[in-house]
Amino acid sequence: MTLRKWIGGPNPAMPDPWMDLEALAEVEVSSEDPSWPIDGALIEGDGHGWRAAVPGEQTLRVRFDAPQSLGVIHLVFEETEYERVQEFTLQWSPDRGRTFHSLVRQQFTFSPTGAIREMENYAVELQDVTDLELHIVPDLSRRPLRATLSELRLR
Repeated sequence: MTLRKWIGGPNPAMPDPWMDLEALAEVEVSSEDPSWPIDGALIEGDGHGWRAAVPGEQTLRVRFDAPQSLGVIHLVFEETEYERVQEFTLQWSPDRGRTFHSLVRQQFTFSPTGAIREMENYAVELQDVTDLELHIVPDLSRRPLRATLSELRLR
């Protein structure tokens, strides 16, 4: 009897790894708490996420060195201290930020006694992406709260 086996190639049951944003892009943030740098949200296993240095609306932009194709956008937000309604918008550009196309605008209510985590996985079919922009309004009632992001992963 001969053992049946298969050698080589990617395992179809295992998804492709996340993009290595350190190698493929630069990231621009509107502010950054030195104790919670953006690296903590973008690099797997590199920390506890990102937090803005100042309250209010914040923007994060991933600027790819060369145009990329995107199939999955993974976002995780966490809030354990304040009850609030957060809104974020996600958009992309094929021309170095001269024009943007909207992907999603979403609101989520955080409650320290209930919903403290929002995780989104967007299946997209985007080609020639030069910029991906995430805009966060941390509290729609405009209290002076700081925006946070636990994870942003791309595939």
